[in-house]
Amino acid sequence: MRAAFYSQQGPAHEVLRVGEQPTPAPAPGEVRVRLRASGVNPSDWKVRRGGFGRQLGAPLIIPHSDGAGDIDAVGAGVADRRGERVWVWNGQWKRPHGTAAQFIVLPQAQAVHLPDNVDYAQGACLGIPALTAIQAVRLACTAPGERLLIAGGAGAVAHYAIQLAKLKGARVITTVSNDAKAAHAKNAGADDIINYRSENVAECVQMLTGGRGVDAVIEMDLSANAKLYSSILRPHARVVIYGTSANEATLPALWLMQNSVTLLFFLVYELGVAHRAAGLAELTALLEEGRLTHSIVRRLPLDDIAAAHEILERGEAIGNVVLDIA
Repeated sequence: MRAAFYSQQGPAHEVLRVGEQPTPAPAPGEVRVRLRASGVNPSDWKVRRGGFGRQLGAPLIIPHSDGAGDIDAVGAGVADRRGERVWVWNGQWKRPHGTAAQFIVLPQAQAVHLPDNVDYAQGACLGIPALTAIQAVRLACTAPGERLLIAGGAGAVAHYAIQLAKLKGARVITTVSNDAKAAHAKNAGADDIINYRSENVAECVQMLTGGRGVDAVIEMDLSANAKLYSSILRPHARVVIYGTSANEATLPALWLMQNSVTLLFFLVYELGVAHRAAGLAELTALLEEGRLTHSIVRRLPLDDIAAAHEILERGEAIGNVVLDIA
C-alpha cells in the first residue's frame, strides 16, 4: 500500500516520506478500512516534532488519528461489514500506523458508521475536532441562556463547539486574533467575538455579561489563559480544559477556591467507555440530521503531507486540513 511515514522526528520536509509499505491484514476483532481521506490535526505535527518531550513511538510511524473510508476486510469474530462507509478515531493513538495510508486495521469499535450525507473528507474531521467539541460542551453543562466563553473561536474544535453550544441554547462569546478568524467564528454561530490582540478580554467579558462573568469556559490553552479566570468567571463557574501550550500553568488558586470554580480536564484520546459511547451517539444523530457544518479549508493529496503539516504548524489554516488518498 502507499503510505506516508517517518522514522525520525524533525521538520516535515526533512522527515516525512511517501512510499510503499506492507498492506495490513485484520486480526481477530479488527476491521480493515480502505481509507479515502486522512485528517491532519495539530497533535500530528507536534508528535512528529517531538513536542512536550514525546519520543518516537516505534521505528516507523504512519501518522494521523482521523480518517474515513470503506471497510474492505474483517477479522475473525467480526460480523461482515465489508463495503460499509466509516470514519475512524484514535487511528494512531498508542499505535505506530495511522490513517495517512491507503489502509488501516483497528478494533472494529473504532470504525464508526458514516452517514450517507457526510462525505469522506468531512468524516476525516470527526475523531479529534468533533468528538473533543462534543465532550467539552457536555462537560460544560451548557443550558439555555447560559453564557459560555469558547477560547480560540477559529480553531477546528471551537468551530464545532460553537455550533453545539448554540444548539443547546447558550449565548456564545469567543476569542480570536484577527478579522478573518472573527468572520469564521461568526459563521459558526458565535454571538459575541473578542479580538484578544486589540481588545481587553476581561473588560469585554464583563461588559457583555453585565458584570456577572461567564457561566463556563471551554479552554484550548490553559497555560496562556488561566490568568484571566478571576476576571471573567462568575462564582460556581466551570472551566473545561482540553489543551495547553506548556507543561505547567499558573492559576489564581485562592480565588478559584473561594468562588467554588470547577476545573475539568480531559483528553479526547482517553475518553472513558461511557463518555465515548455517549459522544458517538450524540454525534451520529447530529450528522444524520445534517445539523453540523464542517469547515475544510484545504484538501491536498497524500504526497503533499509535508505541506499539510506545515500549513497547520504555521497557524495558517482557518478550518480543517484533509489529505485525499487516491
